[in-house]
Amino acid sequence: MELQFSIIVPVYNRPQEIDELLQSLTTQSYQKRFEVIVIEDGSTIKAEEIVKNYSKDLNLKYFFKENSGAGTSRNYGMQQASGNYFIIFDSDCIIPSKYLVEVEKALSKNYTDAFGGADAAHDSFTTIQKAINYSMTSFFTTGGIRGSKKAVNKFQPRSFNLGISKKAFDKTQGFNRMKIGEDIDLTFRLWEHNFETQFIENAFVYHKRRTTFRQFFKQTFAFGKGRPFLNRKYPETAKITYWFPTLFILTFIFSILLLLINIKIAALAFAVYFIIVFLDSLLKNKNIKVAIFSVLTTLIQFLGYGFGFLKGLSKTE
Repeated sequence: MELQFSIIVPVYNRPQEIDELLQSLTTQSYQKRFEVIVIEDGSTIKAEEIVKNYSKDLNLKYFFKENSGAGTSRNYGMQQASGNYFIIFDSDCIIPSKYLVEVEKALSKNYTDAFGGADAAHDSFTTIQKAINYSMTSFFTTGGIRGSKKAVNKFQPRSFNLGISKKAFDKTQGFNRMKIGEDIDLTFRLWEHNFETQFIENAFVYHKRRTTFRQFFKQTFAFGKGRPFLNRKYPETAKITYWFPTLFILTFIFSILLLLINIKIAALAFAVYFIIVFLDSLLKNKNIKVAIFSVLTTLIQFLGYGFGFLKGLSKTE
C-alpha cells in the first residue's frame, strides 16, 4: 500500500505553538506530498493568520469549530483528511526533519494500522521542560515506556505523537469524548478490532510542554485519576504496575513518619533512589540544575499520579 500522510493538529488558544510546529514541518526531508490539517478548537486567540503564513510551504487546510476538546477535534480533522494514514500531534510539539522518512521506513518494513513514538527534549528547552521530559521518559521513573524501544511490549500510543490508518479510524470512529485517557481508550478499541500497534523508536518528537510545577502536578493527577476508569472499562488490561506510583507515595509518607521515631532505613532507601535519579539525569542532560529539578519533577509526578489514582478508585462511574 502506498502511504499518503495527513497530519492532524488541534490547537486551542496557542498560536505561538502552532507557529513552531508548522515551521518544523517545513524542514521535513520527506520527498512525497503530505497534507497538514489544523483544527482550531473554538479558540478566542486564533491561529488562522499564522497558519496562512505557511500556505506556500505546506499543503495546508485550516478549520475553525466550536470548542469540544482535543479528542473530537482530532476526529473532525481526520474526517476532513484526504490521506490514507493519519498522524496526530499536539500543538506543543516540534517535529524532527526525518520524522516522516522514519515513519514510512518503519511501516514499509512492518505495517501496522497504528503506531506511536517517543518524546524527547530539545536543546532549546527550559530547565523545567527538560526535567519534566526526563521524569516522563526515564527508566528510573516510568520504566522508560515513553522513551525506549527496550521498554515496550504491547505499545499504547499517546495522542501527542500517534499514527492511525484511515481503515482503523473508520472502524473505531476515533477518539471518544473522554477528557483524560482517550488515547489509551482508542488503543484498547483498536486491539478489540484486531488492529496492531507498534512503537517506532526513531519517530520521536520534541514535546515542548509549557508548564509549571503546579500544572505538571494537575496533569499527572488527571492521568492517575483516569486509569482506574480505564481499568473498570477494560478489566483485562489492568496491571499491578498501575498501582506503583500510589504505593511509592504511601511508602514515602510512611518513611517520613518513621523518621519521627528515629527509624531511618526507609528514608535512606528513598534517598538512594533520588540520588540515582539525580545522577542519571545529570548524565543524560549534562546540567546540574536540570538534574536537581528532575528529582523534584519525579516526586511531583509520583504525587500527582499516585493521589489521582486513589481519587479515581473512589469513583463509581
